[in-house]
Amino acid sequence: MLNVPVALATEQSDLIDNIDALIEEHGGGRDALIPVLQDLRKKRHDISDLAMQVIADRLGLSPVEVQGVATFYSFLQVGETGQHTIRVCRTLSCSFAGATSIAKKLEAELGISMGETTADGQVTLEWANCIGMCDQAPALLADQAAVGSLTAARVGEIVANLKASKA
Repeated sequence: MLNVPVALATEQSDLIDNIDALIEEHGGGRDALIPVLQDLRKKRHDISDLAMQVIADRLGLSPVEVQGVATFYSFLQVGETGQHTIRVCRTLSCSFAGATSIAKKLEAELGISMGETTADGQVTLEWANCIGMCDQAPALLADQAAVGSLTAARVGEIVANLKASKA
């Protein structure tokens, strides 16, 4: 029983240390909010309520302001995600070019539905409203890499490459 609070305290301490390092890197002003949130997402794959509170305290913002930014920008999103994120574009051009079938293939390949993370915590699958590749539809973002002119055959290759790489 005593290990649970100690483990939680260690986790919270690590989170605070990570946030302090990011604020030192990006500065302590309001303009550091988005870079701090982006880098925290990259490093920890999570933007928790505690993280938003600590960031608000450190930057002199209200927790509501931080939460508003974190929830407004879909690429930040609050909560845990996998080590890797696949975002399938769902604009009209991608939809007409077969984005839905690509999404279904990804769901089958990963064993999850859109908006979910694999049980091993490796991959989160979600929709994106636009990734700016209408001329190469259907398209997706595999982490930060844009992949266009997708076919169902390429889905397995994309998943395998992500799982083989480090976050």
